[in-house]
Amino acid sequence: MFRGWRNRQARQAELAPLPAVPDGDKTRGVEGVYVATTSAGDWMDRIAVHELGVRATADLAVSEAGLIFHRQGAADVFIPAGHLTAVRTDRGIAGKVTAEKSGLVVVTWSHDGRELDTGFRPRRKADTEPLTASIATLIGAEQS
Repeated sequence: MFRGWRNRQARQAELAPLPAVPDGDKTRGVEGVYVATTSAGDWMDRIAVHELGVRATADLAVSEAGLIFHRQGAADVFIPAGHLTAVRTDRGIAGKVTAEKSGLVVVTWSHDGRELDTGFRPRRKADTEPLTASIATLIGAEQS
């Protein structure tokens, strides 16, 4: 398994470093689990570089600047608002499958000329719809 992960990292090594998390942004958001980032449309092609494939307890903050996944035990992930292209709910991503059809919030975004999907599972089911709506509003504001 380790060799497979290392080979995946080598194949994805050309992916540019991620945008830096904005200084001073300590906003906390919805608690849950950062599941993983995959190639858009291929829910099993986990991105291994830049710790994007590392599952971690996290909270997801939505701000005008974009999305910040504050992760425990892994580097935070910042997705600028201008990189966001879509949001949806789904059943699974990167080997994590939920019982309910809308158990994960999946954000599609572009980075370094590549479309990616990032999955987040809110701790409370009641947070899924408002979180999805706030991200959709952010995407709409950026595209206006």
